[in-house]
Amino acid sequence: MSQDQLIKIGCSKCGRINYWSRKNRKLVTKKIELKKFCKWCKSHQKHKEAKK
Repeated sequence: MSQDQLIKIGCSKCGRINYWSRKNRKLVTKKIELKKFCKWCKSHQKHKEAKK
């Protein structure tokens, strides 16, 4: 069975959940942090993995 799990990715500025992604929890132990576009802030912001 696959270890991939869905994770939420939320804007670090406004806190809204904007994206969903998958990550393998056995291989990747750190929280994912990406620079993505936030449609509420209307700019590119850092997006961090949010709690479920």
